[in-house]
Amino acid sequence: MENDVQKQLTSPSKATRENIRGKALTFIIASLIIVLTVAVIGFIAIKGITTFTKDGVNLWDFLTKSNWNPGSIKDGKPEVGAAPMILGSFLVTLLAAVIATPFSLAIGIYMSEYASKKTNKLLRPVLELFTGVPSVVYGFLGLVIIVPMMRTIFGGTGFGILPGAIVLFVMIFPTITSMVVDALTAVPVSYRQAALALGATQWQSIYKIVLRAATPGILTAVIFGMARAFGEALAVQMVIGNSVLMPTSLVSPTATLTSQLTSQIGNTIMGSIQNDALWSLALVLLIMSLFFNLLVKMIARKRKI
Repeated sequence: MENDVQKQLTSPSKATRENIRGKALTFIIASLIIVLTVAVIGFIAIKGITTFTKDGVNLWDFLTKSNWNPGSIKDGKPEVGAAPMILGSFLVTLLAAVIATPFSLAIGIYMSEYASKKTNKLLRPVLELFTGVPSVVYGFLGLVIIVPMMRTIFGGTGFGILPGAIVLFVMIFPTITSMVVDALTAVPVSYRQAALALGATQWQSIYKIVLRAATPGILTAVIFGMARAFGEALAVQMVIGNSVLMPTSLVSPTATLTSQLTSQIGNTIMGSIQNDALWSLALVLLIMSLFFNLLVKMIARKRKI
């Protein structure tokens, strides 16, 4: 009898056993995610550097030259200049962010500072609806509306960086706006009350106090939107022209890293020079995505400090 009681007192309870199992399960899942992430990054890195280690392509030439014809050999080396795609990706992403930021700020300020609860309940689902629209729909709308409009206004084919930036603007605008609203709402009400108590108008309290306090969150929203825009493939491919040419204007056809990958990866043989060059583009895209994520982390850390 005493042994049974002693055993019950010393053995772990049901809640303790459940806690141990829960910790073990979460540890296994977290470890699996880490292993998968490292495996994906390692695989892309190994495949991406093959162009430089096996095919003999110079890294500087890859980043700066504009001739993209992996199947052609010149001076004993394949022509894999990725500068037009890298430049096109950066230009279309930056332009989309420049267009989207003022609109997102305006809507964010209205929703967090001026709109009633009823209006907010109406606007929130609308933003979420835009976020859930498939990218191919945005690309098709850009193809049948924006491209002909660009052709009418500027001439030429109508394809280029500007149509791509407009399509990306529509795609990233809801995401940036939602994050801006969250950043503005997170500013303590006491900041606004203190400004109003000192005689400031509502707009002065927003401009001088609220926006400055929410700046790290707003920057995080913009960079997050840029990261999404940089990795968008199908919608941009449909309106940018997808021609590997150095852009001479905002309405001249060019290509991005993602548009070239999606259009060509299925037409190459694994292990060929053409396939290795595309993996190198994927590696550049991965590095830039990691860079954007690092910026978000740095801004978030600064916000906490």
